[in-house]
Amino acid sequence: MEPGGLEWLLVPMQQLVSWGAAGAMVFGGVVPYIPQYRDIRRTQNAEGFSTYVCLVLLVANILRILFWFGRHFESPLLWQSIIMIITMLLMLKLCTEVRVSNELNVKRRSFAAADSKDEEIKAPPKRSCLDFDLNYFWHWSKFTDYVQCVLTFTGVTGYITYLWLDSSLFVETLGFLAVFTEAMLGVPQLYRNHQNRSTEGMSIKMVLMWTSGDTFKTVYFILNQAPFQFSICGLLQVFVDIAILLQVYLYSHYPQKPVSHTAHPASTKAL
Repeated sequence: MEPGGLEWLLVPMQQLVSWGAAGAMVFGGVVPYIPQYRDIRRTQNAEGFSTYVCLVLLVANILRILFWFGRHFESPLLWQSIIMIITMLLMLKLCTEVRVSNELNVKRRSFAAADSKDEEIKAPPKRSCLDFDLNYFWHWSKFTDYVQCVLTFTGVTGYITYLWLDSSLFVETLGFLAVFTEAMLGVPQLYRNHQNRSTEGMSIKMVLMWTSGDTFKTVYFILNQAPFQFSICGLLQVFVDIAILLQVYLYSHYPQKPVSHTAHPASTKAL
């Protein structure tokens, strides 16, 4: 085969590989949450999944989008953030609906023998974003409260970014905060597993996909010479994923005595 003919074949192949890698970066991050979403929807139980994972990813990707305005990076990474924000809002919506539905069922059973006056006294007050009660932060009864919180955070950080966009120190710090926050993605789940002394209810497929996806993402950062913050925090994220996998092994082979949730009511609000 002549060199010209070989080049004619290699160029489209390289372009195809480049498109495939870009597509994997855009949509690969949301794939791990598909099995978890399906498990929650099927079982109508969200106890095994920490919605603080959603909080971490929402904050990280909002900051990453703001970082893009100060220092343009590759478009696939920008689109990945947009897709991830939409995915996390969908996860939050499902988890909130499932949790509130289960709580309502408990109330109906508890209040079945009570009259309307007793029910009115026993019913806990509704919580909202404006309560500023740390015990109920990110544990609201309506999905709209989460949306309001996300919009408020976006508005405040967006305004601050607009004011300081000319400062390279601020922009670089913003980029570091974005990827460092994302690197802490697995920490809420890690803590939740430690708190429960179990990984029951957590999708192991999700964590395996986290690990493989974060490994691919870190390699992508390094090969494409992304801002150094991305590569460093990508490695940190892989280490956290491995720690969760170690929990899966330890708690399955060496079962721990579960923590009593009745003794620590606040622990049930880890979602």
